[in-house]
Amino acid sequence: MKKFNIRKVLDGLTAASSSSSATAQPGTPRENDVIQETLQSEHFQLCKTVRHGFPYQPSSMAFDPVQKILAVGTQNGALRLFGRAGVECYCQHESGAAVIQLQFLINEGALVSALADDSIHLWNLRQKIPAILHSLKFNRERITYCHLPFQSKWLYIGTERGNIHIVNVESFTLSGYVIMWNKAIELSTKTHPGPVVHISDNPMDEGKLLIGFECGVVVLWDLKCKKADYRYNYDEAIHSVAWHHEGKQFVCSHSDGTLTTWNIRAQAKSAQIITPHGKQPKDGKKPEPCKPILKVEYKTTRAGDPFMILSGGLSYDTVGRRACLTVMHGKSTAVLEMDYPIVDFLTLCETPYPNDFQEPYAVVVLLEKDLVVIDLGQIGYPIFENPYPLTIHESPVTCCEYFVDCPAELIPALYSVGSRQKRQGYSKKEWPISGGNWGQGTQSYPEIIITGHADGSIKFWDASALMLQVLYKLKTAKVFERARSKEEKANTDIVEEDPFAIQTLSWCPESRMLCVAGVSAHVIIYRFSKQEITTEVVQLLEVRMQCEFSDGDSPDPGGDQTPTLPTPGASSSPQESEPPTQPSTGSNSSDGPRDNKPCLQVRSSPLKQSPGYQVELVIQLVWVSGEPPQPITSLAINSSYGLVVFGNSNGLAVVDYLQKTLLLNMGTSELYSPSDPYQRQPRSPRKTRQPSGDNPTKTSCMSRLSYLYSESVKKLRSSHLTTLDSNDGSNTSEDRCKSPTSGSTSPCNSDDERKQKFIEKAKMSRKISLSSEQKPDLEEKFQRWRSLANKKRFCYMNEGKAAARMTQKGAVCRTKSGPNYYAKDNAFTRSRSSSVTSIDRESREAISSFHFCESFPRKTDSVVSPCLLVGTTQGTVMMVALSLPPPGDHRLQQPVGISSCGTLVTLKGGILTMALLDATGTLLPPSYEPWYDPNASDEEKEKSRRRRPASPPSTQEGQDSQFAVLCSEKQAKVVAMPSQTRIYKHNITESSFVLRADVVQMAGAYCIACFCANGHIMTLSLPSLRPLLDVNYLPLTDMRIARTFCFSNLGQALYLTSPTEIQRITYSQETCDNRQEMLSELFTPVETPEAPNKGFFKGLFGGGAQSLDREDLFGETGAGKASRSLAQHIPGPGGMEGMKGAASGIVGDLARARIALDERGQKLGELEDRTAAMMSSADSFSKHAHDMMLKYKDKKWYQL
Repeated sequence: MKKFNIRKVLDGLTAASSSSSATAQPGTPRENDVIQETLQSEHFQLCKTVRHGFPYQPSSMAFDPVQKILAVGTQNGALRLFGRAGVECYCQHESGAAVIQLQFLINEGALVSALADDSIHLWNLRQKIPAILHSLKFNRERITYCHLPFQSKWLYIGTERGNIHIVNVESFTLSGYVIMWNKAIELSTKTHPGPVVHISDNPMDEGKLLIGFECGVVVLWDLKCKKADYRYNYDEAIHSVAWHHEGKQFVCSHSDGTLTTWNIRAQAKSAQIITPHGKQPKDGKKPEPCKPILKVEYKTTRAGDPFMILSGGLSYDTVGRRACLTVMHGKSTAVLEMDYPIVDFLTLCETPYPNDFQEPYAVVVLLEKDLVVIDLGQIGYPIFENPYPLTIHESPVTCCEYFVDCPAELIPALYSVGSRQKRQGYSKKEWPISGGNWGQGTQSYPEIIITGHADGSIKFWDASALMLQVLYKLKTAKVFERARSKEEKANTDIVEEDPFAIQTLSWCPESRMLCVAGVSAHVIIYRFSKQEITTEVVQLLEVRMQCEFSDGDSPDPGGDQTPTLPTPGASSSPQESEPPTQPSTGSNSSDGPRDNKPCLQVRSSPLKQSPGYQVELVIQLVWVSGEPPQPITSLAINSSYGLVVFGNSNGLAVVDYLQKTLLLNMGTSELYSPSDPYQRQPRSPRKTRQPSGDNPTKTSCMSRLSYLYSESVKKLRSSHLTTLDSNDGSNTSEDRCKSPTSGSTSPCNSDDERKQKFIEKAKMSRKISLSSEQKPDLEEKFQRWRSLANKKRFCYMNEGKAAARMTQKGAVCRTKSGPNYYAKDNAFTRSRSSSVTSIDRESREAISSFHFCESFPRKTDSVVSPCLLVGTTQGTVMMVALSLPPPGDHRLQQPVGISSCGTLVTLKGGILTMALLDATGTLLPPSYEPWYDPNASDEEKEKSRRRRPASPPSTQEGQDSQFAVLCSEKQAKVVAMPSQTRIYKHNITESSFVLRADVVQMAGAYCIACFCANGHIMTLSLPSLRPLLDVNYLPLTDMRIARTFCFSNLGQALYLTSPTEIQRITYSQETCDNRQEMLSELFTPVETPEAPNKGFFKGLFGGGAQSLDREDLFGETGAGKASRSLAQHIPGPGGMEGMKGAASGIVGDLARARIALDERGQKLGELEDRTAAMMSSADSFSKHAHDMMLKYKDKKWYQL
């Protein structure tokens, strides 16, 4: 009977449908009655919260000197605003066009942005989420430069045609006043002056406008008379212009590396020409031309020489020199090298008034991948310590994990050890960008983000309360030897393709145990300690994982076949099958393949380990008969059991890191029991071939690994953003149409096909799969065995625990596993589309996930015991039973027992996540050991080393007391334990696949959160798997998101939205409701500084700044109406209501109170003036009366 799926219509109908599908399973109604689910759809809502990191591909910058807010625009239309530490804001222009210029309305809480699509926008910053109030789109002219004078509402806009238009920023309407290029230049000039590259008004006379054209012509325009007062000509193109604050001089920077200084009344010749970085010839000739000076700023001080700051202008003979910022102060010139090219810089000054001494105190330098602030007040120009989290991309991010509601003592512990890693030599002053206020958030739980990087480093970030601050940085590369020269690199087979890159990690917050897997097939286990130690011997365990074909099943159809490896049956004892007696070097001679050699060399000298994470054990997979080890696809650590498990396309290995021994090295097929109905024949499309003696093979281990390294991890080295149409910039259009798992090409004729190809690549990126089309020799071999797709392969495995032995060489302690031979597969890729190719069918089943738990390994068990759930890429979930010795000394002496219990259940698609619930629906987390300092005294260790109580120890006969929650790329299932009965099932997606799934806590209950490749974010209730949320959030854009997306508890999630930025989102209704309170405020009411005093003589003789009534000049009455076809006004989504709403709040109340206070003070002042006048009049009357009295005092009446 056909089952109708109507779960997206109503939650109730969906629950009924889900329950009806489960009623066929025994015991389901009883379980459904017991567990009361509290999560409902109204608990969920999806929204973005905050974005951290450096603005990707910055293009422009502006600073409000009163509010002390910095704005940065990017090439994809984004706006990032920064205030004090923790005050950040992200906005986005809908068009996505590059931001070419930003202008603050200083101390007004507004910002004007000019975009490359010839539009300008007015942003309201008085609200926590800035919005566009107005937009103006130019139709016939391209915008090249904008200028907004201080305390003016008229914006000057220069265009590519050389004209200047004027916009009223209050109404965003064009003025009829236009400065045409042909009126500005000489009438005798026959050529066009080029675009407008500079506009500024004279600091002392607002009626005079300085206009710079690209060709080298500068015009001083009289706004009232509508004519050019002076014209200044120079042979070289102009890049920027800067005024002296007195308005009598200005400086121009040119394309030949020169600076020209002009007096405004002397237009015939420049007052001075200098080439800051040019070599001065002795014969007095003109210096050699240099690179263009892209920008210059001229800032004055009261007590000393002025500052002249410029970017560019270096000599052409300085090839390969990094970008520089030059600071010229008096006779001294300082050249400050930058790590990246300079995008823009701004000088921060004490006053916002251009007609006063500027008193510069800092320079903000925007680089392509960094933001630097230089202190001009200290000798040597030190930089300020940056409080923003702008170093996420210091090395490309390769993996990311998110932990919410961590133990409270974790962040202080990480901060205490990380604070010792800080650099010295910073400026002692406070960070100058100090505007805004923090949000009043209600979130009090600690949050930690861990990022793994391409250089092998791991960073821990404090992400609490919507902020981000780096806590601690761990460098895993310190464990390995580093090549110091090209010759040494060649000898040790190391190349510069990120051999230490982090591929995946597993972290236990409670025990602070950390386990990381790198791209060179290495695993490192770390313990956290607050004490510094020196490790004389680095413990190393080498593991050999391989598969092998049988002789009768060769993939080569021809007769010229080479001998295969011996089968395990050829070795009668572990001793006979042991590797050579020098396992640290292996076989790497010219007459044989590389064998038993790891890809990296662990350092042999003593390792000094600072407080923090310290190496406990290094595990390395070794080469097998000329083939490099497969990358590790899954990893898990359990501190309570003392075990680490990792897997790849060959199988899995379990390591006891307490005893430093290999417990299990098994192929995936060996996990199936002989009577398992789900058992699959192992598949291995490649056969290991021995090279002939005539053609010796010398293969670099890292060069072979470079093509096994995931495509997406490699692409992190580039800075461009991958898109749907070109997600691999290194491939040609023909290569893009090629299937990741086939050697032949198929034209991509439709968007659906391109999308499907992208989905396949995204899936491979998420699963760290291996591409088979990157080496020509592999392609040829693949073509030979594709025709044999239906032949059976056989794997053999020889467990090497009995053959494990300890050998000592140098200062490295190595443990070798036995030579567990299996055939090697370099082509583990599997299409996730519905149409399965022959190669897809031949793909080997790889390990995709692990989960340590305490459950019932077998149906007949009535007592829980330690277990390991193993998930594979073919959708199989298998149970492995663990037998642990008693704690204490027995744990360190007796071996751990491991036995496979066969298949638990199968699902469609690869397994992504697994979890256990108890009978009440509460999550049963893996047991852990509380943290203790490994270098502390024995007494302190014993106090803290108490094993956490596990899940309920027993169950009644015939009663299920646990639920196993299993989620794959296609569906989710809930299985009752120990009966292993499937009670709930839900098909998550048919047309797409799940990239990330996690069982998370939400509103006091638990659910499954899923992120699909088609951009949907979904949540399912537990245990009934009712759909609670399904939002089409993120369009399919690039594989970076697929690789870094992760969910966490309490409705939090994040992903790497660009190579430099982390985007945090929430799927919690409560968090969305409180977002306004949690976000920081950008605008705070601040009094504008007083204007500079004119002085007595300037006021007497008119030498002060001349004001201009721009309203009369540019308004409709004075200038008329502008052409309607020139630009189109677009009301913004924020509208004036947003501004009015903000004004009606506390900011408006303060403003009104301030105005009322001013009016009251003014009235009191007038009253005082009138009182003083009356007193003066009374004094005068009294004086005159006294004089009259004295005059007529002694005279007689007849003398009057």
